[in-house]
Amino acid sequence: MLLHITIKLIEDMEESRMKTRIISSIIALPLLLIPLIVGGKILVAILILVSMLGLYEFYRAYSINRYEIKLIGYLASIIYYLLIIFNKIEYLQEFLGIFFLLLLISYVFIYPKINLKEIMLIFTGFFYVVYLLSYILLVRNNEMYGAWFIWLIFIVAFGSDTTAYFIGSKFGKHKLAKELSPKKSIEGSIGGIVGAIVYSLVFGIILLKIDRLTDYSQLIPLLFIGGIGSMLSQIGDLVASAIKRQNNIKDFGSIMPGHGGILDRLDSIIFTAPFVYYIMKFFL
Repeated sequence: MLLHITIKLIEDMEESRMKTRIISSIIALPLLLIPLIVGGKILVAILILVSMLGLYEFYRAYSINRYEIKLIGYLASIIYYLLIIFNKIEYLQEFLGIFFLLLLISYVFIYPKINLKEIMLIFTGFFYVVYLLSYILLVRNNEMYGAWFIWLIFIVAFGSDTTAYFIGSKFGKHKLAKELSPKKSIEGSIGGIVGAIVYSLVFGIILLKIDRLTDYSQLIPLLFIGGIGSMLSQIGDLVASAIKRQNNIKDFGSIMPGHGGILDRLDSIIFTAPFVYYIMKFFL
């Protein structure tokens, strides 16, 4: 009797959580669609805002409290986006050198109130959150394919995640990464890869029908975007899980009810976006 009640409570909680996730997604959908459709300054503004929130969650996860080094991280992120906006990305190496030098200088002046680990986490946070996320903007800015291929990032990441969830729930028996995410299965992972390939190819065929692609051979890069993109998406999810487990937190935040924080929702996106960009750049 007690076992039955416990199972019922768990099922009710899962159903309530799923309803919350659906409602939250419906509300957030326009906030996602409008900047991606319009692009330009609106997309830049949204990405800067999301990057700042993501950095905040990352710093909080690792309990980085010194405002001086966090401020350097926030300012560096804004400057990096300005480099993209004004087409000065060729100065990235110099920018990174100055960024790291400023962190080391702050290390000297604030010592011993901070340690080298915190300095490295600020640097890592920039790459993990801001740099990888900025590839969404780089994809969208491509004059020939950007307005269309931007959707592949989300089709692959979200499509893979959703398909993996349902396949894993029904057929999952073998654990994919037991220590990081006990609910993920190898069967679900394979289902996610296959699903992402199918979604990408269907999207490619639609682009052919509306003359956004000119040849069926261009579907081959989309095949790789779906398959390898799904793998990267799943790795991104597991990386986020590793960070959360290492810091004993369930979610990065609570800004999106049912989903957690910004990084909880974008953990797969930030690994998929760079791959879509480079496939688009070198193979189309």
